[in-house]
Amino acid sequence: MNKVIVMGRLTRNPEVRYSQDLAIARYTLAVNRKYKNNGQEEADFISCVSFGKTAEFAEKYLHQGTKVVVCGRIQTGSYKNKDGKKVYTTDVVVEEIEFAESKNSQGKSDEFVTVPDDVNEDLPFN
Repeated sequence: MNKVIVMGRLTRNPEVRYSQDLAIARYTLAVNRKYKNNGQEEADFISCVSFGKTAEFAEKYLHQGTKVVVCGRIQTGSYKNKDGKKVYTTDVVVEEIEFAESKNSQGKSDEFVTVPDDVNEDLPFN
């Protein structure tokens, strides 16, 4: 079985191109590691690629800093660069994308809002 689920933030806006009317989106997710190294948090940078409707969704709604969960499969490949050296690649081929936070919470802290004293509404708490 080849299934992967990754949650992270986009490092930059998706790069989208069209090939024979098929959208192809490439983007990288910064995924925090569970453990810290010398007190410093570390991240892995996961290359992702989406096709078709999933790529169109990425183009329309995703941007740098957006926190998402992607589900898909790992795909490896290789090519020869301009120097003739073989380069190996590993990508997550994304089949599903979901937002991992609300649009309103992006870039905002989780602080409480102070209710002014002159509010005349009955609040459900006192």
